[in-house]
Amino acid sequence: MRGGIFRGVRAYVISIAVICTTAALVSTIYFTHDNLQWVAFLTGILIASVLAEAARASRSEWVLMRRTAQLSSMKDKLDSEVRGRRSNEKRITDIQARSQLVDETMLTMIVLIDPDGHCRYHNRAFREWLHLKEELIDGRHMRELFGTRAYAGIATAVRQTLDGHPLHYEYLQEDSGSAVYRLLVEHVPQFDADGHVTGFYFLAVDITRRDDQPLSGTFGAETNMTVQQHYGENEIAGQIHAPFSGQIGGGRDEGKQLIEAIQEGEFCLYCQLISPLPIDSGKTEHYAILIRLMEEEGGQVPPGAFFPIAEKTGLMPYLDRWVVQQVLKWASKRQSPSRDNNSIFFINVAAATIGDPGFPDFLKNTLDEQGMPGSILCFEVPDSDLAARNNSVAEFIRQVRQCGCNVALSGFGRYDASFDRIRGFQVEFLKLDGGVILNMLNDPAELAKVVSINRIAKKIGVKTVAELVESDEIVAKLCEIGIDYSQGSSISLPRRLAD
Repeated sequence: MRGGIFRGVRAYVISIAVICTTAALVSTIYFTHDNLQWVAFLTGILIASVLAEAARASRSEWVLMRRTAQLSSMKDKLDSEVRGRRSNEKRITDIQARSQLVDETMLTMIVLIDPDGHCRYHNRAFREWLHLKEELIDGRHMRELFGTRAYAGIATAVRQTLDGHPLHYEYLQEDSGSAVYRLLVEHVPQFDADGHVTGFYFLAVDITRRDDQPLSGTFGAETNMTVQQHYGENEIAGQIHAPFSGQIGGGRDEGKQLIEAIQEGEFCLYCQLISPLPIDSGKTEHYAILIRLMEEEGGQVPPGAFFPIAEKTGLMPYLDRWVVQQVLKWASKRQSPSRDNNSIFFINVAAATIGDPGFPDFLKNTLDEQGMPGSILCFEVPDSDLAARNNSVAEFIRQVRQCGCNVALSGFGRYDASFDRIRGFQVEFLKLDGGVILNMLNDPAELAKVVSINRIAKKIGVKTVAELVESDEIVAKLCEIGIDYSQGSSISLPRRLAD
């Protein structure tokens, strides 16, 4: 508005200036009409002035037209951007509505946690799990929502996720009556444009079997939450084997029947060779201990069939102690010395055993009774346990090492290959996850992960063991990489640990 007034006034001023100049020149010419030189000079000035003003007026008109065209173009672009923004806002609103509809109907519990541990978003499944209203969840800390004891079990995992590491694990939530929920949990970190973690999504799926009895409380109750151990090949965790369900069943009697099965000799131990690489290197061979339940027809029931019952009834520490006793008893009865005298026996330990305060004393007494050194045993601690229960695992490792035993971290590299978790822990072996080994010839990313793990392990003085080695091609590649040991059907099938 102000610019338009200025342009109008300026036009009038220019016109008046041209008229005044013309009048002055004409008057001068009139008074000097007898001097032709002055008349010619002043006439030239007059013509030059008129032409200059005409050129200036023409240029101003051209500038005005150009600015008007630019303004019109900018206005069209602005209108187009406004229409596009409104269309995008409508599309985003529709997507958010559909996304919220999906979130609210999913069985998966979805929770967005900020860097300080407070809940910023949740879906209906999570509200129903907690039995809390929406306003009682938003903004509250995980410790308040999950309960102090439950949160303590996942606090380490939360810290690692907030450091940028995605995690995936299973855990059991038990009550005093041995009822159980089995949950599959995933932590997905969120990053900003600069790569800083802005929080993470806590995703949980209830994978409790139908024959499991759910907890008669809420997730926020003071419960005993333990990460489920991941077991080796051909072991389907969480599925009840049909023949075994006939041998052990009946709800309240499951624990009693499991103990009777152990006492009556229905359980037996197998060992599988952990071979050095190259296979003909002459280095000492080691063995992985496997537990099986024998059926009446002579068949074998894998641990995936009875471990869930042992976990639910709190008998995993009992079962692990039995395994340790049998291995040490077998080793002490061997009559003739052989190259196996320096062999190490790898034993999986359950999460409940890791948290059992009486296990270290039992181990020391059993070693003394059988007259065996602790160095013949290596306890396998799952990498997922280390992520979720850092403090109890650290204490377990410290105490079994005081007994002279070795420690291996199993399932390493399943979801990431972070060595941060083992910082401060002294372990002798890293057992590379079998899924990574199986896929490494077909997946360059998995192959690079194996190479990286082995290189760093060599630098810190830890031996590497590849699990689920199923082909000669994999053996050859492992030798090329420099992996120390291998375990799998291509190396050796399990055999009975006989007297």
